[in-house]
Amino acid sequence: MTDPAPQPTPALVWRKERRVPRRQAPGVDRIVQQALAIADTEGLSALSMRRVATDLRSGTASLYRYVASRDELLDLMVDEVHGETEPPALTGDWRADLDAVARDVRARLLRHPWLGSELTGRPALGANSLRRYDLALTAAAALTPDITFASHAVDTVMAYVFGSTAQELAELQAQRRSGLTEDQWRAGVGPYIREVIDSGDYPEFARRVIDAEDAGPDEQFAFGLACVLDGLAVRARSTGAARDGGSAQ
Repeated sequence: MTDPAPQPTPALVWRKERRVPRRQAPGVDRIVQQALAIADTEGLSALSMRRVATDLRSGTASLYRYVASRDELLDLMVDEVHGETEPPALTGDWRADLDAVARDVRARLLRHPWLGSELTGRPALGANSLRRYDLALTAAAALTPDITFASHAVDTVMAYVFGSTAQELAELQAQRRSGLTEDQWRAGVGPYIREVIDSGDYPEFARRVIDAEDAGPDEQFAFGLACVLDGLAVRARSTGAARDGGSAQ
């Protein structure tokens, strides 16, 4: 029995030479910008090559001369988003720098609600994406010279950012779907919550509702991020991965 013939490797969009658009035809930059506008306002479910072509008043076939597929378009969109602002400047303080990197990523995820699923689902290999990742690794290198530990640290911070921001975006989506503000929603569920508390069946939940302070999304994000960074500091010290002469605080 012979081995199956190897499948052809698709050409990476990053290694392709960009074609110069003909006359008034939309080039790659215009295609990507229009795709971003659609995804930001309507979500990825509304994004297709046909839709982009329609918005640009162009034929769908003409778009394929510059962007081979919707997947390729998504790769270009992700990298465009990573390059839309300057990355944070590093100070050499690993904790402050990873904090800044995390907040920078969160800001992009909130500006582009579709981005999180793309970043968790595929490696981002464009020049802007790699520059951001290299910056994060450089920040972690001030904590540890161990590149494996540094990469795990960056991945852990990013996992927290993606999860926290996904929850924040889900709450915003639920608010838009219901058409109710936070205060209106609270007023609607208030009588039921009072019944739950009065039942005495959920004492810790009751304490949470009555005694705990309500924090906004920025404060909640900062608390969780600080916990993650605290854990990395402890882990670096306990495993001997912390940089000699440096601080893992």
